[in-house]
Amino acid sequence: METMRWLEEGCLELLDQTELPAKITYLKCRDYLDVAVAIKRLAVRGAPAIGAAAAYGLTLGAMKLNAPKKEEFISGVQAIARELSATRPTAVNLRWALDRMIKKLHIDKGEDINTLRAILLEEANLICQEDVETNRRIGRHGQALIPNGARILTHCNAGALATAGYGTALGVIRAAREAGKNISVVADETRPLLQGARLTAWEMLREHIPVTLITDNMAGYLMATQKVDLIIVGADRIAANGDVANKIGTYSLAVLAKAHNLPFYVAAPTSTIDMSLASGAEIPIEERDQAEITHLAGKPVAPLGVKAWNPAFDVTPNHLVTGIITEKGAVYPAYRENLEKLINI
Repeated sequence: METMRWLEEGCLELLDQTELPAKITYLKCRDYLDVAVAIKRLAVRGAPAIGAAAAYGLTLGAMKLNAPKKEEFISGVQAIARELSATRPTAVNLRWALDRMIKKLHIDKGEDINTLRAILLEEANLICQEDVETNRRIGRHGQALIPNGARILTHCNAGALATAGYGTALGVIRAAREAGKNISVVADETRPLLQGARLTAWEMLREHIPVTLITDNMAGYLMATQKVDLIIVGADRIAANGDVANKIGTYSLAVLAKAHNLPFYVAAPTSTIDMSLASGAEIPIEERDQAEITHLAGKPVAPLGVKAWNPAFDVTPNHLVTGIITEKGAVYPAYRENLEKLINI
């Protein structure tokens, strides 16, 4: 299933993940504002996926810019990039992809605006294509850490749906299966938006990988009863010291894994590593609409007027992370030194 695809008519189609698993629907984005709305309302979600989608969104915006001179054109593109970047504050891949696109414009010495537009589309295509291969490399490195017969717990959705294809955490699981290992998955439902129930379970069933769905608050007992062997999650931003921001509930899993002496792995591309932030305390945490907690599928599940707190992400301290699996290999403590070495490879 394609998360996104660029059409020859000059528009972007995004798989609307808010409709899954009930319905497969593609949204046609003809303007960067369409992409911004899709990112904001989670029609497209997952750090690598929103980075790639934003790159295409920037391309759409550039196609409609009326700027005869290069300086004006780049200034307009930068303004569009700021709007797209503001849609989701936590995932660093969004900013990374937009920065990469703008840098490409500065590198090119040409003055022709149509050529610059073509350069942006080419770079967006590259970001999308490279993400799939990056995820496959993550999978190859990660599957070496998965024993045959492993029962793997994962949280939220870090699969093909969260990327341009294949997936990060689920990419490791896919690669282990492709290597002939007999594995199974336990998927947290991931409240409040149920990405584990709606998306991860759907992906695993489509690929005939055994999957069992649990509610988030069952994870501790699952570990206590020895029904899981390791945990693999994705990431939206990793600080220089190895602190990891991921979907809310990840920190709880890491604490439980430590208490039960279970490996806790994070799978993410190096574009998710933000060496400009010393620790996870500096990672901006997005807070979303309270209605995501007080309502389910549009129906109220809490008393009218009750206050709700809805952070979309939490931060897992580095001492709870067994290893970080990237396309360049797996990294272990001490993270500050080893992540810097990895980035510079």
